[in-house]
Amino acid sequence: MIITGYLPLRIPSGSKPVIVVSKNEKEPKRDQHCTTRKEMLQPIIHFLNSQRICLASGSPRRKQILENVGLKFEVFPSVFEENVDKSVYSTPTEYVRETAFQKMQDVVKRLDDKKKVYDLIIGADTVLSQDGDIIEKPRDRDHAFQMLLSFSGKSHTVYTGVVIYASTSNPEFHGDNITEDKRYYKKQFEVGTEVFMSELTPDIINAYIDTKEPMDKAGGYGIQAIGGTLIEGIHGDYFNVMGFPLHRFAKNLLSMVSFTNKVNNGK
Repeated sequence: MIITGYLPLRIPSGSKPVIVVSKNEKEPKRDQHCTTRKEMLQPIIHFLNSQRICLASGSPRRKQILENVGLKFEVFPSVFEENVDKSVYSTPTEYVRETAFQKMQDVVKRLDDKKKVYDLIIGADTVLSQDGDIIEKPRDRDHAFQMLLSFSGKSHTVYTGVVIYASTSNPEFHGDNITEDKRYYKKQFEVGTEVFMSELTPDIINAYIDTKEPMDKAGGYGIQAIGGTLIEGIHGDYFNVMGFPLHRFAKNLLSMVSFTNKVNNGK
């Protein structure tokens, strides 16, 4: 077995390492730019931490992931009601792209109402998919039980959509896509990670639900805590299963910062 998509930069406290495997057990092609996620942002971390940054999410996991790479920010959660019609979207990727965007729009509007101004706003949403069905957080205990039972002995995919807004009034940011109001450069992307769940008995599922851990998480489990004991392996980014694809985020953010060129030229 090989590990791919997960470089143990700094495992969040209480997390459990998970083996990442491919279906054919062959070593994947490595991205020529592959490095640890922390190193990816190090050339610009001092610049970033001199900016006003907002995490447009109330997820403790996303907050922890970003704090672990040294990013300083304020949290302003979205209150967007997740009632988007799933039947309108042909793939889970399209759906999570839309929900992440709607959550970002909700936060931007409320920040405007409060006259709060940020140089960088980071938003995200995570869903799961199995057999074409889009799965979000469980409604109640019975729903959580049915979710976990459906995952037992099978694989499913975790999708996270990420939206990054960088202020067009800040000369250190740049980008090809700009929001309609011309106020922000915009980057948006989605990442999928396949998760292989172990065979779960009803007793195991009920005992896990008793911990209360499943109730605030997409799919009804948390890979970074007790839920990690239920997972045989993953194919893709470990942090994406937690709710935030850190490597892709770092690469996209790096591409939006003009300051990078100044750092590199100054070496």
